[in-house]
Amino acid sequence: MATILIVDDERSIRRTLRDILEFEKYQVDEAADGLECLAKLKKEKYDVIILDIKMPRMDGMEALERIQVLAPDVPVVMISGHATIDTAVEAVKKGAFDFISKPPDLNRLLITIRNAMDKANLVTETKQLKRTVSKSKVQEIIGESERITLVRDTIDRVGPTDARVLVLGPNGSGKELVARWLHEKSPRAGQPIVEVNCAAIPAELIESELFGHEKGAFTSAVRQRIGKFEQANGGTLFLDEVGDMSLSAQAKVLRALQENKITRVGGDKEIKVDVRVVAATNKDLRQEIAAGRFREDLYHRLAVIIILVPSLNDRRGDISLLAQHFIGQICREYGVSPKAISEEALERLKAVNWTGNIRELRNVVERLIILSGKAITEEDVIRYVMPSMAAPAAPLREVFDQFNDKEALYQFIEEEYLNYKG
Repeated sequence: MATILIVDDERSIRRTLRDILEFEKYQVDEAADGLECLAKLKKEKYDVIILDIKMPRMDGMEALERIQVLAPDVPVVMISGHATIDTAVEAVKKGAFDFISKPPDLNRLLITIRNAMDKANLVTETKQLKRTVSKSKVQEIIGESERITLVRDTIDRVGPTDARVLVLGPNGSGKELVARWLHEKSPRAGQPIVEVNCAAIPAELIESELFGHEKGAFTSAVRQRIGKFEQANGGTLFLDEVGDMSLSAQAKVLRALQENKITRVGGDKEIKVDVRVVAATNKDLRQEIAAGRFREDLYHRLAVIIILVPSLNDRRGDISLLAQHFIGQICREYGVSPKAISEEALERLKAVNWTGNIRELRNVVERLIILSGKAITEEDVIRYVMPSMAAPAAPLREVFDQFNDKEALYQFIEEEYLNYKG
């Protein structure tokens, strides 16, 4: 049910409009002036605001300007008994959806409210579509450092081939982006790229996920399932976190790569597949092979070409470019103007130990955009970033071991709490 806020200093007007709108199945709230309107707007979400112009404390024009800052997507319909063409034009220029003279024509008012809500829905859907489209595009690989330039050059040379690629690098460094660019540069770009996160799928389900299963293959197999190899037929299969794959699944993947054929779980029919495999992991597969957790023959099948993606700490010179890129990207997603960032703030970011790599940097930039003022300053980085990057506290067990009994521990916790509150 849509919610409408009526802002008017005349109680009789508010009551009349409330009766009409509630009869039309709208939920209605009231405010007696601009200040009360802004206070309610900070706490509640409204679909339309009906705003009078002449009111005490804060008039409608001033309230309209502040509404455009607090809730720019909420349509505002201005009403006034002292209407002039100049007033109406000024209201629309300041962001009002429409202007209606008092006493309002009820049919026109209801039509205006419906149109305002339709426009608001279209604006919301457009923003969502823009976010979806921007996320669906392959993001650019940002950076000018020697190591990231080598990664780009390798992609350019290897992408047009069908060679299998093993992408190595720490978590959050951009291994998935490398895989997507390998697909984008290949003749298979018009076909799907199918991603499988081997670490997120339980060992007992990974074979069904990769190769599919026949109806009745196991208890919950109520119908046939097409696996990722078949879904990626003609395109690229991206095996993310391949180092976490079970040994039994590794054996089947090896056979699929050798013969370009798969067999669904519970089936006996061989199915031909034409798939380019790109694998990625943050593990040292040589160590995994020595420990007996990864097949050496599968490693050699996957690692025809190896691409090493550097950590962010190994390419600190790219942090300024990455931060500027993320500022533009995130501000577009939020539908706001890009924020400036000072050189001092960028230098502070370069000094951070980026254990989460590119993913962590993007999250930090988003935090700074939300919490900073008109521009991101060095003080913002110190205030909103540095505390979260501090070294973690000692494990709780080490703290507990300092005390001989519970009473002493409870006293310590109480003192720490009082210090925190103070």
